Amino acid sequence: MTTPLMDALQHYRSEMTTLRRDVHRHPELGFEEHRTSDIVARCLTDWGYEVERGLGGTGVVGRMRNGNGTRAVGLRADMDALPIHEKTGLTWASTSEGVMHACGHDGHTATLLGAAHYLADTRRFSGTLNLIFQPAEEGLGGAVRMMADGLFTKYPCDAVFAQHNMPGHPAGHMVFRSGPFMASSDYVTVLVRGTGGHGALPQHTADPVVAAASIIMALQTVVSRNVNPLDMAVVTVGAIHGGNANNVIPDEVRLEISVRSLNPAVRVLLERRIHALVAAQAASYGVQADVDYRHGYAVLVNAEAETHFATAVATELFGAERVTAQGAALSGSEDFAFMLEKVPGCYLLIGNGAGEGSCMVHNPGYDFNDEILVTGASYWAHLVERYLPQTVA
Repeated sequence: MTTPLMDALQHYRSEMTTLRRDVHRHPELGFEEHRTSDIVARCLTDWGYEVERGLGGTGVVGRMRNGNGTRAVGLRADMDALPIHEKTGLTWASTSEGVMHACGHDGHTATLLGAAHYLADTRRFSGTLNLIFQPAEEGLGGAVRMMADGLFTKYPCDAVFAQHNMPGHPAGHMVFRSGPFMASSDYVTVLVRGTGGHGALPQHTADPVVAAASIIMALQTVVSRNVNPLDMAVVTVGAIHGGNANNVIPDEVRLEISVRSLNPAVRVLLERRIHALVAAQAASYGVQADVDYRHGYAVLVNAEAETHFATAVATELFGAERVTAQGAALSGSEDFAFMLEKVPGCYLLIGNGAGEGSCMVHNPGYDFNDEILVTGASYWAHLVERYLPQTVA
């Protein structure tokens, strides 16, 4: 199914595809997106946007005012890549060893640039359009850095929106959810300190390995016995470091833990219970345990009114059969959550493809589906034209 707007965006398909594959060939990690920022800034300047660079280090903001409308809308795309070695074998595969666009931020950047070019050419909106190209989404908090540098002070927005591709959904299918959509993400390091010694004489030690094993098993009860079964929570011990030989009991063991939830109250509960369980288990084995609990990304909460509007825009453009109005919440995290704490808005998903050949993000075999570039850009264009309508004389 196509629409007049999607037909018009076909004019920008080749440009978007070329930009996307160029950025894919030259991926850059968080706060290192210098080349990508150069491309974004050059395009926006050529198309007539006011451009500011340097927000959040390597962030770029393009602003276009048109007509006499008083409202302002922000659209955000992320630009950073991941420390993953690409294994796609594509002709546009990464040329940077150990770095690739394994989450589709190259596609998000190209999609927003395509919409930006169309909107600059047509100017069928009245108000202020702020295009936010954000660095360092992948765990480094680029959104917070941009806001600390005055993003919403310099570029106030009545609403902000962000779009992310999602494998597993049919290509171009749009998914929305009002309320909590993405989980908070916290990082915990537990250092278990005992007294090492010979593996044949354990009675002369305070074994941190056994204590760490007990801590790991006890942590499994936090979700199963402390959290309401109707609430989502994850406590994952992803790494254990301790010891080097089978006959030596080490002095210490380090655990690395990921903690996620969709409810701020549950997030507080998880932190409290993890501290208590670690302390109790350590005491029972005669060792000490230090807990370094670091708060990461917040729960991403979509505002009801803005999500309803964003869903209506997709339904009007693509038809109800290509829209999921209240999709399932996700246990992944996203730092657009911090922008939504300051400005109401909506984070939405666009299907990257399902079935055979579809590969999940953060995988060496992943690639953004160029077939959804026009769909995503059309959606952005339609959203802007609906949010900033031209007044009728």
